[in-house]
Amino acid sequence: GLVSTGKVERGGGKPFHTVINGENFHALEALTFTHRGKFDAIYIDPPYNTGARDWKYNNNYVEGDDQYRHSKWLAMMERRLLVARQLLNFEDSVLIATIDEKEYLRLGLLLEQTFPEAEVQLVSSVINPSGAARASAFRRTDEYIFFVFLGSCGPKELPLPVEWRITRDRRAEKLRWDGLLRSGSNTQREDSPNQFYPIYAEERDGVASVHSIGEPFFGDGWEAQSSPYGTVAIWPIRRNGTEGNWQISATNASKLLEAGYLKLGKWREQDTTVSYIKRGGITKIESGVFPVVGRAADNSVIVDDSNYESRFIPGTQWRLPSHSAEQGGTKLLRNLLPDRSFPFPKSLYAVEDALRFFVTDKPDATVLDFFSGSGTTAHAVMRLNKQDGGRRQCISVTNNEAGADEQAKLRKDGLRPGDPDWERWGICDYITKPRIEAAITGQTPKGQPIKGDYKFTDEFPMADGFEENAEFFTLTYETPIAVSHNRAFKR
Repeated sequence: GLVSTGKVERGGGKPFHTVINGENFHALEALTFTHRGKFDAIYIDPPYNTGARDWKYNNNYVEGDDQYRHSKWLAMMERRLLVARQLLNFEDSVLIATIDEKEYLRLGLLLEQTFPEAEVQLVSSVINPSGAARASAFRRTDEYIFFVFLGSCGPKELPLPVEWRITRDRRAEKLRWDGLLRSGSNTQREDSPNQFYPIYAEERDGVASVHSIGEPFFGDGWEAQSSPYGTVAIWPIRRNGTEGNWQISATNASKLLEAGYLKLGKWREQDTTVSYIKRGGITKIESGVFPVVGRAADNSVIVDDSNYESRFIPGTQWRLPSHSAEQGGTKLLRNLLPDRSFPFPKSLYAVEDALRFFVTDKPDATVLDFFSGSGTTAHAVMRLNKQDGGRRQCISVTNNEAGADEQAKLRKDGLRPGDPDWERWGICDYITKPRIEAAITGQTPKGQPIKGDYKFTDEFPMADGFEENAEFFTLTYETPIAVSHNRAFKR
């Protein structure tokens, strides 16, 4: 059952974000009754199994010298992922999981095994630009993000801030003319025989232009073919003299020529280069992203791409200042909870960006994080909602374990799990719930305005908070007889 332990209301009729204090496997099983097949995204940051005492197996901390450490971690993860699988919308959803070098190989195999019908992709993300020291090894600067795409899901092209542009080819920000002669693979004439044809070109008053497109030529003797009067034939011949092929058919080349999407380079007679605009560029022209402002002397289009708002899907190496775990994680959390600490919180902006590619077009998306830790995922969903007026909801699950060192101190003081003075130091009550409440209200747990501003995509004072709602629950274990007798059914 779920027992409410408090709520924060600033969002009017918007859905409530939910924080569940409980063992995440049991919470996942409970969600199969209410959210089976309903989640649009799952974001998890599971324990990295570094050898430190950062997670438990069967209520015991797993030590670094445990010879079954890796298999215990895999068993723990598999059990939860199999239930999480039931919660995702298989028509269009994504599972995002972060990990470091200790378990990324095993996690990758486990994801492939658990989601055999999905597309799985790995991204390397720099989270510590200065690097964490490793004995007799290179300094570690990055971690890894697995993206599991289900159904039609895939990252969307977005207008991204300038900092993202280091991850892409800047030539894409301008209208790009590509060479018509095929390069790379399948470059020989026999690879595409019907794309071996002449392009008849001419030069008048210093302007090189295409006169017409010839028919595909099969067999030998192409060198002896005649050209229309006053023109030369440009054949797809490679630099080494071998017979190649054009990128497109003669029929499509004629259509592009008529539309102004095919042109010549500097006049060099039969060696003149031929360029064309690919489908992506044509889409930008015809949708008005690159408006046509005129025609050149050869009838090729002239566009205005000076004000292009770059929309793109980045590559698989992310090196962004906003993703620094120190600045966007540790220091930001310190602003929210000045007197409290949490080990290695995720950068708020890194989580926000990872989700952005999949929920931008889903203003009512439902997101799950069942290793919620400090509550970064819910905080990121709130920021996404503010940026576009969305009503996305995040369900966060975390336990109320105190840290290993803290537990030793509490036991020394004669306290045990379940005692109020023990529970108040647990991660859910001490970090997760206060962090989400502080983010919404704009005030620290002591009632002071939060210092500092949010940065990057959406800059505003943290003290402004968010127009959001959140409710906090504790997972309870009800007796079957109490449920069947309707005494605990409501919970």
